[in-house]
Amino acid sequence: SVSGMLCDLPDIGKTYTAKIYCSEHQNAVYVDCSQVKTKQKLIRKIAQEFGVAHTGKYAEVYEDLVFFLNGTSTPMIVLDEFGDLDYPAFLECKALWNATEYQCGFYAMGADGLRDKITRNKNNNKVGFAEMFRRLGDKFQHITPVGSELESFKFQQTALVAKANGLDDVKKVFAQTGGSLSRVRLEVLKQKLSA
Repeated sequence: SVSGMLCDLPDIGKTYTAKIYCSEHQNAVYVDCSQVKTKQKLIRKIAQEFGVAHTGKYAEVYEDLVFFLNGTSTPMIVLDEFGDLDYPAFLECKALWNATEYQCGFYAMGADGLRDKITRNKNNNKVGFAEMFRRLGDKFQHITPVGSELESFKFQQTALVAKANGLDDVKKVFAQTGGSLSRVRLEVLKQKLSA
């Protein structure tokens, strides 16, 4: 029931990894915030993912969700594209965290724009941002190295994905894709179609 926030480069596999994690862990749900930007859509989607009644009066859905999360063993909500939420939805996440404090884990994810949005609003003293930042671990986690090590990291990631999918000439794949995992995926699909 620990919460955190991952802000990192796009196209490194954040979404893919989150979906796999949630599919393999009981009581963990994945929510794409870009699809449920308003507070009602967000809370109803989280409730739906946990199998809690998500139709009817909003206050009842919220209350039922809180009751469920507080009575469930180690629930986890992964909020991808967290920076896409409307401001009221963002505040509702804070309220949900408060209502399930240390009973439910929240993991917010996004690219560098999420870091910029939270930092800017926190520095401008916009209500809720400093509090939510603290609730999400008081730091922006990242996986990718900075500086000269980034290219090597991208090559290693390309190699892992390429080899796992039957592409043996990693240098060629890296040259074709520039380390973009989305483009590596296309190369894998091309190979499967030509086979």
